[in-house]
Amino acid sequence: MSGRGFFATLQPMKKEHIAAFFATLKAANPQPVTELEYTSVFELLAAVLLSAQATDVGVNKATRGLFAVANTPVKMLALGLEGLEAHIKTIGLYHSKAKHLLQTCQMLVERHGGQVPRTREALEALPGVGRKTANVVLNSAFGEPTMAVDTHIFRVGNRTGLAPGKTPLAVEMKLLRHVPPEYRVDAHHWLILHGRYVCKARQPLCGQCQVSAYCKSAPHKQT
Repeated sequence: MSGRGFFATLQPMKKEHIAAFFATLKAANPQPVTELEYTSVFELLAAVLLSAQATDVGVNKATRGLFAVANTPVKMLALGLEGLEAHIKTIGLYHSKAKHLLQTCQMLVERHGGQVPRTREALEALPGVGRKTANVVLNSAFGEPTMAVDTHIFRVGNRTGLAPGKTPLAVEMKLLRHVPPEYRVDAHHWLILHGRYVCKARQPLCGQCQVSAYCKSAPHKQT
């Protein structure tokens, strides 16, 4: 089914179906992880900051070379703006991203001893770091049960009835309320992977979907 009519019905998924939905995703992928490549919390933060309006594949291609020479805030600052831009020029919006990343590195050095902070407030105070980026770092690096709602999760939340909402924040809040506690830490990864590879925007693979039985928009649910 296409993405049309996200807000036409907004019928919520039944509570018992939500548990089954995530149990199915867990059975297929017990330990989901982000597709961004990183070996430290700082590398994760940098990669997520660079990933806005870009693919993980594209970011990984750029950061492999970047992290080989600058895998700490101090080393990143030593590159300077032109040096950093040379490494990430294949990524969209690289001018502004380079500026924000260097400003973030400066703040990490000056305020946090070169370490990535573990609180939402401190993360969101960093240049270029919004709620979604903070949620990814809190979840992937520190194991917090946060929900980083990107375009994929926004679509899946609405299309399936799992967490209908007109804004990313509304979807996030509903996910935090509706997802059973035992699935919350990994829910973000399952949903983004499902949206990226199965529940696609224009041509969702409903015939191959393992959780179509619980989806409010699956073909068999149409009248």
